[in-house]
Amino acid sequence: MSKQNMVSKESFSTELRTVIRNNTRQYTMIAALLIIWIIFSVLTNGIFLTSRNLSNLFMQMVTIAIMSSGMLLIMVAGNIDLSVGSVCGTLGALAAWMLAVKGIHPVPAIIITLITGFVVGCWHGFWIAYRRVPAFIVTLASMIAFKGFTLMITKGSTIGEFKEGFKTIGQGYIPQWNILDGELHLTTVIIVALALFSFIASEFYIRKKRIQNGFTVLRPSLHLAKIVIMSAGILGVGMVFASYWGVPYAIIVLIIIAAIYTIITTRTPFGRYVYAIGGNVEAARLSGVNVRKTLMGICISMGILNAVSAIVFTSRLNAATTAAGGGFELEVIAGCIIGGTSTSGGIGTVFGAIIGALVMASLDNGMTLMNLQVMYQYMVKGAILLLAVWVDIANRKK
Repeated sequence: MSKQNMVSKESFSTELRTVIRNNTRQYTMIAALLIIWIIFSVLTNGIFLTSRNLSNLFMQMVTIAIMSSGMLLIMVAGNIDLSVGSVCGTLGALAAWMLAVKGIHPVPAIIITLITGFVVGCWHGFWIAYRRVPAFIVTLASMIAFKGFTLMITKGSTIGEFKEGFKTIGQGYIPQWNILDGELHLTTVIIVALALFSFIASEFYIRKKRIQNGFTVLRPSLHLAKIVIMSAGILGVGMVFASYWGVPYAIIVLIIIAAIYTIITTRTPFGRYVYAIGGNVEAARLSGVNVRKTLMGICISMGILNAVSAIVFTSRLNAATTAAGGGFELEVIAGCIIGGTSTSGGIGTVFGAIIGALVMASLDNGMTLMNLQVMYQYMVKGAILLLAVWVDIANRKK
C-alpha cells in the first residue's frame, strides 16, 4: 500500500472537525486554562502573567500534579482515593522527624519515606483488591487514621529546618552556566532547545512508523499545525523559567514522573488492563485480566507517589506541620476530573491530570493575588468541580 493511502482521504475541513471532536476534552481544558490566565492577568494588572509568578505557580502545582498522576490510575480503574492528603501529611512528617529530630542523612530518610509509601499502598491494595472492601471506605478510613499518625509524629508542633541537600529538592533550581551574561538562564535555554528538538524528532518518527505499519495519519498540513502549536507551548513554558531563575528540580521530578506514567498508560499491558477494568471489570476479568494484581499495582503506585509528593512538599516548605496535606484530596480529585478523567472510569490521560492540577493551582494563585477571602475561594473551586463533573456526564451521554 502506498504512503498516499496512509494519509486520511477526508477533506481538510472534515478531518479538522474529526480531530477536534476526538480531542474535545483536551482542547476544552487547555482553552479553560488560557481563559483563567487571561482573566487573572486583567484582574491583577498583569502581575499574574509575570515570569516570577508563573514560575512560582508551577512550583505550587507540582505536589498536586505528582499525586494526580497516581490518582489518574485509581480513577480510570473506577475507584477513588480519599486518603492522599492525610497520607502525604504523615509521610512528610515522617521525613521531617527523621531529618530534623533524629538527624538522619537525607538519602536514607528519603528511601525510608518511599518504602513507607509502598507499604501504605500495599495496605490499601490488600483491602481493596483481595478483601473487596470498596476503595471509598478503605481510603476514608485511612484519611481519618493518618491524621492521627501525623499528630503522633509531630506531637502537635511544627518540625522544621532541614539540611540544604533536602531543601534543594523543593526549593532548588538547576545551576546556571556562567558562559554568557544575559537576562535569560542559559542552562534552561539549552534544555528547552533540546526538548523542542526531541519533541519534533519524535513526532516525525512516530508518523513514519505509523505509515510503515499501515495506520492512517493526519495530512501533512494538520500534522505540521499540531507540531507548531505544541512547540509554541513548550517554548512558552521554557521561556517562563528561563526569564526567572531557571527550571526547578521539582519540575524535573514531575516531568520524569509524567513521562513514566504516560508510557505506563499508553504503551504497557498494565496500562491497558487498568483502562479495561474501568470500562467493564467483568469483561476484563473474562478476558484474562488479573484484576486483583492490577488493583494492587495501582494502589502501590499511589502510595509511592504520595511519598514523592510528601518529600517535595515538605522540602519546599522546609517544615512539616500537623495540618500538612489537608485538602489535598480535593485538589487532586478535582484536578483529575477537570483534566478529563471520567468519574465512571475508563477515560483519562496523564497530560490531562497535570493540566487539571495546573488549573487548580492557577485558581489558588490568582485568587490569592486578588486578596479574595478564603471562603469565596472554596466556593469558586467547588463550583468549578461541579461544572467539570457535569461536563463529564454530558460527554458520556453523547
